[in-house]
Amino acid sequence: MAEKKVEKESLTAEALQSKLENLKKEQMEQRFQHAAGQMAKPHVIRQTRREIARVKTKMNAAKK
Repeated sequence: MAEKKVEKESLTAEALQSKLENLKKEQMEQRFQHAAGQMAKPHVIRQTRREIARVKTKMNAAKK
């Protein structure tokens, strides 16, 4: 967990933006899989949502 935190803190604004876009695409794919009943691990949806929130929080903190 600590390794991921250090990784996120070192990202630039552009890198955070691209990570956010990738996470949102991944979330959309997960929603489609869940709706189709193909999702083996539904807890991954929650993890992705929380990771998006972490990236957004880091982006907002960088603005201040």
